[in-house]
Amino acid sequence: MSNHPIALSQALASFDALWSPRIVTRVNDYDVRVAKVEGEHVWHVHDHTDEFFLVLDGELDIALREAGGERTVSLATGSVFTVPRGTEHKPSSPSGASILLFEPTGTLTVGDRHDEVPAHVDATTGHAL
Repeated sequence: MSNHPIALSQALASFDALWSPRIVTRVNDYDVRVAKVEGEHVWHVHDHTDEFFLVLDGELDIALREAGGERTVSLATGSVFTVPRGTEHKPSSPSGASILLFEPTGTLTVGDRHDEVPAHVDATTGHAL
């Protein structure tokens, strides 16, 4: 990782792949990742970590399966949301979005448990910029 400022707009402009996050920097044992998203991800669970989302552009929906049932949170540009560890969730964005994720280094994008991963979703621990 370089110890220089990183413009998120330039980082996002450097790739086109959807649901395929790029690691822009690290903070202690955490990755700061940016991703372009459109359509649906996959239902998945991170058993041992929360997952932080910041919508940089567009809108992101996150469907959640919780003890009380299923609900969806909608995040507009500038909104943040943390999915608690152990919560089954599925991000989606019908019209596309750019997001920033904050999670422990090595966290798999499809979690510890997941539905079948569709071809348009990159099951990765993040790619270097």
